[in-house]
Amino acid sequence: MKKYISLLLILFIVLILSGCSKSDEDGNEKKFSTAMVTDTGGVYDQSFNMSSWQGMRRFAEKTGAKVSYVESRQSSDYSINMDRLADEDMDLIWAIGFSLADVLKRAAETNPELNYAIIDYSYGDETLENVTGVMFRAEESAFLAGYVAGKTTKTCKVGFIGGIASIVVDQFEYGFRAGVDYAAKERGVNIEFVSQYAESFSDAAKGKAIALKMYSHGCDIVFHAAGSVGVGLIEAAKETNNFAIGVDMDQSNLAPKNILTSALKNAGQAVELVSTKLMNGEKIGGKTLSFGLSEGCVGLPEFNPNIEPKVYISAMKIKEEISAGNIMPPANADEYATFKEKYIN
Repeated sequence: MKKYISLLLILFIVLILSGCSKSDEDGNEKKFSTAMVTDTGGVYDQSFNMSSWQGMRRFAEKTGAKVSYVESRQSSDYSINMDRLADEDMDLIWAIGFSLADVLKRAAETNPELNYAIIDYSYGDETLENVTGVMFRAEESAFLAGYVAGKTTKTCKVGFIGGIASIVVDQFEYGFRAGVDYAAKERGVNIEFVSQYAESFSDAAKGKAIALKMYSHGCDIVFHAAGSVGVGLIEAAKETNNFAIGVDMDQSNLAPKNILTSALKNAGQAVELVSTKLMNGEKIGGKTLSFGLSEGCVGLPEFNPNIEPKVYISAMKIKEEISAGNIMPPANADEYATFKEKYIN
């Protein structure tokens, strides 16, 4: 009798545990699934779309989760792609880039039972309970890149190419400008800074045209925060034998002799971290998560032969100062003005 009761108890426990797992219509255990909608740069933009997809693939390799993506060729694809993933009953749907913010918000309102996350956007106090914003302290890596540029330039003139003006691109521009200024003060020289926006994240031809003009007018180093537009910059750097600074990913493979460094914004690391949190049952909705140097999500590549060793060593000391809170890189025009008053003037 006791043996019979023990068997029933074991069976009861098994049934309870089985009920805790997600199952499909055939009764098979359902894997955690996540997918992303790219912006118009595409998944192989050599920038944050590509980085996000790499992070998603790492997440799949470590956890066995099911991952996928849909590409947006134009902005009108955003809503269609978001609805498509909602129909597939994903556990977490990612929007890659602030351009998808309005579309994601409407999708999240329509599907409150689904979880959404977005790279490079915060809804602030209006964040829905099923939405997670992911922001980066990109001004930290941009500052380091600007410092390297300021220490390296021979013409004392550097440039910046932005995609479309936004809070996110401001982080790169003003962080970079401040880093250049900081290096110029150390060198005791004046370094001219020029910038231009392409009004696109996908027009590589326009990026190349802007860069060629900057190089012809004396810039010897140009940094971009412009997605696939930056591919055009890198082509211009190769043609004119000047330096470009990459963004988001280490872009040195695109032009080994002409990429001075890259301002890393490891979107893939954030995708992996946030997806893991949700899969493990952590509540991530209704808030914005911020990632920077301390989380290993921004910085510079560890090695690039185009940087003088002493410049790289100095940049790493600056990195320590930023991490310690002794240097506060600016993320917008107002913060930049404050930075100059405190550190430069």
